Amino acid sequence: MFSLAAVTLLAGGCAASKKHVVPPAEMRPALEASSAQLIEKYNQQARAVRSLNATVDLLPVAGSSYSGVIEEYHNVKGFVLAQKPAHIRMIGQAPVVAKDIFDMVSDGETFRIFIPSKHQFITGPAAFERPAKKPIENLRPQHLLDALFWPEIDKRQQVLFEEFNAETARYYILTVLRGMSVLEIVRKVWFDRADLSVARVQLYGTGGRLVSEIRYADWQPAPSGGTGPGAAGSAAGYPRHIWLGRPHDDYQLEVRITRLTLNEEIAAERFRLEQPPGTELVRVGEGGGEPRP
Repeated sequence: MFSLAAVTLLAGGCAASKKHVVPPAEMRPALEASSAQLIEKYNQQARAVRSLNATVDLLPVAGSSYSGVIEEYHNVKGFVLAQKPAHIRMIGQAPVVAKDIFDMVSDGETFRIFIPSKHQFITGPAAFERPAKKPIENLRPQHLLDALFWPEIDKRQQVLFEEFNAETARYYILTVLRGMSVLEIVRKVWFDRADLSVARVQLYGTGGRLVSEIRYADWQPAPSGGTGPGAAGSAAGYPRHIWLGRPHDDYQLEVRITRLTLNEEIAAERFRLEQPPGTELVRVGEGGGEPRP
């Protein structure tokens, strides 16, 4: 039991304590904004970007379960073409030798992936979500498309608005809902209150299933290769650092954009990918969902 003297000493402030003073340079501001202002800011960015041509570095994130093609390389040089509403092509090259290690396209309906080292050509419906045994077969171009382009928040959609305070940053969160009697989350958009840039987007499927976790950093002025309505000049900027996580597809991908052009016209043939002669055709999402030659 504590003695009366011990209790008296504690009450008198003799107990040891430590203070941590945050340097002024590390103190971040917390800007104010309303939900309406953030929705308009988000929609302005969504409208401003209609095509993308980028050179990127693709880095597997520590702890991911990459196997097969990508795990052989610490850093994959890549090229990304994307155009609204749903076209994307991504090519990955081995470092130094600049030899293609994958080529993949999607038009929103079907995806196609060519893996030269395995002489495989994989194809299937874009909506196919059953995880493959090999995580490389889960890496689909439309997943990245969801990170590059955002749909606008419709005025008819219900949106919740909240604050969230972390140790090192403060955020506003917009939670977009769907449904009438039973509501479900469509997406959550996190705004960093230091500058009101979008720092994080979470995408949800039915039943509250988190399908994509996307983080953004290093926002820079948006270079434009086009003109007219929707040109990138109306956007505040574009992130040069993107993390994409697909928890149920069992992979993560870090994307660093090293060269970027927005809103240039991209010819339709640049999104075409035909099966090379002599390669194995692997279809997924057919006949019960199992991959089959």
